[in-house]
Amino acid sequence: MSTASFIRADGPDSVLAVIAKPRAREDAIDGIHGDALKVRVAAPPVDGAANEALERHLAAVLGVGRSRVHVLRGATARNKRLRIIGLTPSEVLVRLGLAGS
Repeated sequence: MSTASFIRADGPDSVLAVIAKPRAREDAIDGIHGDALKVRVAAPPVDGAANEALERHLAAVLGVGRSRVHVLRGATARNKRLRIIGLTPSEVLVRLGLAGS
Protein backbone atom coordinates (compact mmCIF):
# COMPACT_ATOMS: atom_id res chain seq x y z
CA MET A 1 0.00 0.00 0.00
CA SER A 2 1.65 3.25 -1.09
CA THR A 3 -0.17 5.27 1.57
CA ALA A 4 1.61 3.37 4.32
CA SER A 5 5.10 4.47 3.28
CA PHE A 6 5.03 7.16 5.98
CA ILE A 7 4.17 4.80 8.84
CA ARG A 8 5.71 1.70 10.37
CA ALA A 9 5.09 -0.56 13.33
CA ASP A 10 7.40 -0.50 16.33
CA GLY A 11 6.16 -3.19 18.69
CA PRO A 12 2.61 -2.25 19.74
CA ASP A 13 3.18 1.36 18.63
CA SER A 14 3.43 3.24 15.34
CA VAL A 15 6.10 5.60 14.11
CA LEU A 16 5.05 8.31 11.64
CA ALA A 17 7.20 10.35 9.28
CA VAL A 18 5.83 13.89 9.41
CA ILE A 19 6.59 17.13 7.62
CA ALA A 20 5.60 19.95 9.95
CA LYS A 21 4.57 23.39 8.72
CA PRO A 22 4.59 25.84 11.65
CA ARG A 23 2.96 29.29 11.63
CA ALA A 24 0.08 28.08 9.50
CA ARG A 25 -3.32 29.73 9.55
CA GLU A 26 -4.80 26.72 11.38
CA ASP A 27 -3.92 23.24 12.59
CA ALA A 28 -4.69 20.71 9.84
CA ILE A 29 -3.50 17.55 8.14
CA ASP A 30 -2.64 18.19 4.50
CA GLY A 31 -2.34 14.55 3.44
CA ILE A 32 0.65 12.60 2.25
CA HIS A 33 3.57 14.35 0.56
CA GLY A 34 6.22 11.94 -0.66
CA ASP A 35 7.00 9.56 2.19
CA ALA A 36 5.58 11.73 4.98
CA LEU A 37 2.32 13.00 6.41
CA LYS A 38 2.17 16.80 6.10
CA VAL A 39 0.72 18.56 9.13
CA ARG A 40 0.21 22.31 9.56
CA VAL A 41 0.20 23.91 13.00
CA ALA A 42 -0.54 27.52 13.90
CA ALA A 43 2.13 27.69 16.60
CA PRO A 44 5.53 29.20 15.80
CA PRO A 45 8.69 27.05 16.00
CA VAL A 46 9.83 28.78 19.19
CA ASP A 47 10.62 27.07 22.50
CA GLY A 48 9.03 23.80 21.36
CA ALA A 49 5.59 25.37 20.81
CA ALA A 50 5.19 23.93 17.30
CA ASN A 51 6.18 20.43 18.47
CA GLU A 52 3.67 20.61 21.33
CA ALA A 53 0.96 21.81 18.94
CA LEU A 54 1.83 19.02 16.50
CA GLU A 55 1.61 16.37 19.24
CA ARG A 56 -1.65 17.85 20.57
CA HIS A 57 -3.25 18.06 17.11
CA LEU A 58 -2.31 14.51 16.11
CA ALA A 59 -3.53 13.18 19.47
CA ALA A 60 -6.90 14.90 18.93
CA VAL A 61 -7.25 13.64 15.34
CA LEU A 62 -6.28 10.10 16.38
CA GLY A 63 -8.55 10.14 19.43
CA VAL A 64 -5.80 9.35 21.92
CA GLY A 65 -4.48 11.14 24.97
CA ARG A 66 -1.80 13.78 24.44
CA SER A 67 0.68 11.69 26.44
CA ARG A 68 0.55 8.97 23.75
CA VAL A 69 2.09 11.11 20.97
CA HIS A 70 5.80 12.01 21.11
CA VAL A 71 8.34 13.58 18.77
CA LEU A 72 11.16 11.01 18.52
CA ARG A 73 13.45 12.77 16.05
CA GLY A 74 13.61 16.12 14.35
CA ALA A 75 12.60 18.39 17.22
CA THR A 76 14.26 21.36 15.49
CA ALA A 77 13.60 20.29 11.89
CA ARG A 78 10.55 20.20 9.62
CA ASN A 79 11.02 16.47 8.98
CA LYS A 80 10.10 14.58 12.12
CA ARG A 81 9.40 11.10 13.42
CA LEU A 82 6.56 10.74 15.91
CA ARG A 83 5.64 7.74 18.06
CA ILE A 84 1.97 6.95 18.59
CA ILE A 85 1.77 4.72 21.65
CA GLY A 86 -0.71 1.85 21.59
CA LEU A 87 -1.99 2.19 18.00
CA THR A 88 -0.98 -0.08 15.15
CA PRO A 89 -0.28 1.41 11.72
CA SER A 90 -3.65 0.13 10.43
CA GLU A 91 -5.47 1.79 13.32
CA VAL A 92 -3.64 5.06 12.64
CA LEU A 93 -4.55 4.89 8.92
CA VAL A 94 -8.21 4.29 9.75
CA ARG A 95 -8.30 7.18 12.24
CA LEU A 96 -6.59 9.50 9.74
CA GLY A 97 -9.14 8.48 7.12
CA LEU A 98 -6.40 7.05 4.88
CA ALA A 99 -7.26 3.34 5.06
CA GLY A 100 -7.81 1.80 1.65
CA SER A 101 -6.36 4.80 -0.21
